[in-house]
Amino acid sequence: MIMLCAHNIKSTLMAHNYNELFDKQKKHFLKVVKLDSVNERRRKLRSIKDWIKKNEDEIVQAIHKDFKKPIEEIKFGEIKPVIGEISDALINLRKWSEPKKVDAPLFLLGTQGEVQIDPKGVVLVIAPWNFPFNLTIGPVVSAIAAGNCVVVKPSELTPNTEQLIVKMLAELFDEKEVAVVTGDASVGAALLEQPWNHIFFTGSPQVGKIVMRAAAEHLTSVTLELGGKNPAIVDETANLKDAAGKLMWGKCFNAGQSCISPNYVMVHSSKEKGLIEELEKAYNKYYTTDAEKMKSSGDFARIVNDTNYKRVKKMVDDTVAAGGKVVLGGGFDDDQNYIAPTFLTNVSTESPIFQDEIFGPVLPIITYENIDEVFEVINGNEIPLALYIFSKSSKNIENVLKNTSAGTTGINETTIQFIHPSLPFGGQNHSGIGKAHGEHGFMAFSNERSILKQKVGVTTAKMIYPPYTNLKRKLIDVLTWKM
Repeated sequence: MIMLCAHNIKSTLMAHNYNELFDKQKKHFLKVVKLDSVNERRRKLRSIKDWIKKNEDEIVQAIHKDFKKPIEEIKFGEIKPVIGEISDALINLRKWSEPKKVDAPLFLLGTQGEVQIDPKGVVLVIAPWNFPFNLTIGPVVSAIAAGNCVVVKPSELTPNTEQLIVKMLAELFDEKEVAVVTGDASVGAALLEQPWNHIFFTGSPQVGKIVMRAAAEHLTSVTLELGGKNPAIVDETANLKDAAGKLMWGKCFNAGQSCISPNYVMVHSSKEKGLIEELEKAYNKYYTTDAEKMKSSGDFARIVNDTNYKRVKKMVDDTVAAGGKVVLGGGFDDDQNYIAPTFLTNVSTESPIFQDEIFGPVLPIITYENIDEVFEVINGNEIPLALYIFSKSSKNIENVLKNTSAGTTGINETTIQFIHPSLPFGGQNHSGIGKAHGEHGFMAFSNERSILKQKVGVTTAKMIYPPYTNLKRKLIDVLTWKM
């Protein structure tokens, strides 16, 4: 259903009335928004930034209610990326929006060419639950910066954040410019029937396929931010203390409920024991290996709901039943959807834990003898969204980069590539289509419109107009092969 105001007043629009919302936004786009100046777009972005600053405590409380995410993680993982997107756009929007002049080849002498950056029109943003504020408002910022009208579908699995987003966008925009639609998967399916000018979806590859099929009906362009089994490689030269600390943080941030969280570690067999020792030290430094104290920790998020909790717990239980060994963590609490940071050894690519993206604070550790074994595992799976390399050898790093593919890569680091404003963020094939953030996000919601200007009565093309004489045939041959 469509939320019409900040006071939780819900309309009873049936799915077919999404046509009316789309048409309303399309008319408003053509008459008003498409004609907005860069200054007007910047004003809208500043209004979002001001609202976030004014209502920071309310944002934090809403997200915390949804899955007890630590306040510090909310600020750094939810609010900071959005503020960064807005700040980057405010600084660079004029430059991004300027037409780009292009040189003309000799056979088009006299023409002037440029690429004009146009907004796509009326766009749809479908957001996930794991970072419910960041991954909803971030794409909206890019869409507004590019000059579009937007319909937003937040996740129903984080209802407190969903309602906050309803309130926020209703206070800032009329629904003919930015509208929020709430509901379950059936609402998402109904929205996908509209002929959007672009769809930005963040979620699982399985649902990404549904979005792409629906978009194909209208030849709608898409940005799909998906996920996958992200590998981390710890080679024989790695600094184990450094690697363990970064892996512990990258795996436990948001309780592993992140599309760029390390999904498994491949460590050189000579370093497995040392890595586990350093992981335990990092565990105690950041949290505590005391099971009861860890269970009540306010520095560690919970799994979002019972369904996802049971799914991750079953993966661990099945892996242990198949011979896997818990070397760190392994605690569960059904009452609060709590899963302790858990590290597993004696696993293989055939283990249950390896069959799907984990999306929880569980990290299997697999040993290798030769780097070719690593390439075989990584390249035997779908291309990951993120790949992490821990090594002090530039030769080894280059070898990994050359022999693998990934949407993003961190070298001696995890996770923070997401917040780099100048790096494109996105996957490849199974892990995503298209890029986001900064100028890349702006361009995802823009159309590069090519424009060629010619003087009246003048064109070099007249030299090859019919009738096709021998001279013109020779000229066409020259133009074809030599110019």
